Amino acid sequence: MAQDDVPQEKQDVVPAPVSDDPVLRRRVSDLEREEVADVLRDAAAEGRLSYTELEDRLETLYASKTYGELVELTADLPNGPRAPHEQSLATPQYGGALVESGPVINVFMSDTKRLGNWLVPQRQEVNAVLGDVTLDYTEAQIPYDEVQIEVKSILADVKIRVPQNAIVLLDSNPILGSVTEQEAGLKAVPDPNATTAPPKRFHIRGTAILGEIKIKRGPRLSKRLGLT
Repeated sequence: MAQDDVPQEKQDVVPAPVSDDPVLRRRVSDLEREEVADVLRDAAAEGRLSYTELEDRLETLYASKTYGELVELTADLPNGPRAPHEQSLATPQYGGALVESGPVINVFMSDTKRLGNWLVPQRQEVNAVLGDVTLDYTEAQIPYDEVQIEVKSILADVKIRVPQNAIVLLDSNPILGSVTEQEAGLKAVPDPNATTAPPKRFHIRGTAILGEIKIKRGPRLSKRLGLT
């Protein structure tokens, strides 16, 4: 009788559903794919991934459609996306409630841009050598009152564009280079994204060695004129 009971017990076991979390089934945006691509590239630069592994993961990344696929791609890496709680579907999370420290932007003989509606980390580090970096915060989601940016520009050009009403605290260290803060051009042209919200503080530490770091206010002129 004991042997007859065993199959009955097995029939009662119901396997747990796989990937039932609606958050992990959420469709991802191109921006979220690019954020994870930065995590993968940083991991390869640190020796955590071989370049063959990086190639394979990037190929899988750009074919991915859901948040769960992004989590799986970076499950063995630091700074990768973690499964968020359902109540925060709209905010991709990187190891915490918000993106506190973004992936380090390392540029060597290449260009990198952050434009449009992107999620801003509280702390961002940029290292540029013989390349161009553009960080445009004028349309970005900025969940923090203060954003800290540390920039090293060596024979490179780094542009940081902040909202028109932003408070900028600039610590500069130019060595045969330049670190400048400029006002937006054509002030008579209205800013289409102007807001009455309290201004954000940007604490920028810039070191330019034979390079340039430029801080500008307000959207690009083409945005102000409605051309882009």
